[in-house]
Amino acid sequence: MSFNFQTKQQVKEQFSQNQYISNTNIDITIFNAVKLQAPLLIEGPAGVGKTEIAKVLAKIFQGELIRIQCYEGIDFSKVLYDYNYSKQLLYVNLLKENAKSLIQDKDLKSSIELLNKETDFFGEHFLMERPLLKAISPKDNRPKILLIDEIDKSDAEFESFLLEILSDFSVSIPEYGTISAVDKPIVVLTSNGTRDLSEALKRRCVYLYIDYPDPKTEANILVQKVNVEYDFANKIALALQKIRRLSLKQKPSIAETINWTKALLLILGVYEFNIENKGEIDETLNVLLKNHHDIKKVKSSNYLS
Repeated sequence: MSFNFQTKQQVKEQFSQNQYISNTNIDITIFNAVKLQAPLLIEGPAGVGKTEIAKVLAKIFQGELIRIQCYEGIDFSKVLYDYNYSKQLLYVNLLKENAKSLIQDKDLKSSIELLNKETDFFGEHFLMERPLLKAISPKDNRPKILLIDEIDKSDAEFESFLLEILSDFSVSIPEYGTISAVDKPIVVLTSNGTRDLSEALKRRCVYLYIDYPDPKTEANILVQKVNVEYDFANKIALALQKIRRLSLKQKPSIAETINWTKALLLILGVYEFNIENKGEIDETLNVLLKNHHDIKKVKSSNYLS
């Protein structure tokens, strides 16, 4: 399948239909990445909607989302392929029991050829596709969106290996052969910026930086996700802007803002988000913030004024 957007306006419309509020920079960058068939590298703070872009692309193109969650120490064996060793062992035991009957009445050459055919332990029957191989496998014709999440948590060696795969979407397996993608997947890489990525990887990608949304955008997100009136959502968004300006250990994400809005509705019962209700609002901050010192700092601030 060929992934395609006709215009950047189509990107905006499709994302809006899937409840993702984008902006011109996001629309143009995604449009270019898809048209150029280039990996999309998205950097930004945790919880600003980087991963969600890959999920929305999978919905738009009705494709399979294949996700690799990176972590310290991850290596290619975890994401590329493996062999089903228990299945191979079982097959060996079955073959040992039946080998005599298989080669009965056959000459040496025929016996060797038959046993070679019956003992293809590194063939497709025993090959286990990990996410990366699955993304480029020609066996499945469904469109694929490959999400490589938090690439900055992996080490430079894994990054170099990934760069090699992304260069031609082909993998050579010594015991099996070469597997190449017929249709390139859409590739989305995300990074929280905990370490600098290599220049080689960045050069191969179309780059997008997503920051925390402005109050108007965040209010619109709350209207869509929580189904609240704009005025109420806007008050929360303005409070979030003040909270994120504080020196916090962990700034609240959009997902946490959505949950906080739901909690406020449960506690307040009405759309009364103001300084008069600060006591009740303060008691809900543990939905938004996940650090004791952060909660104390926000409570003592003027985030509601």
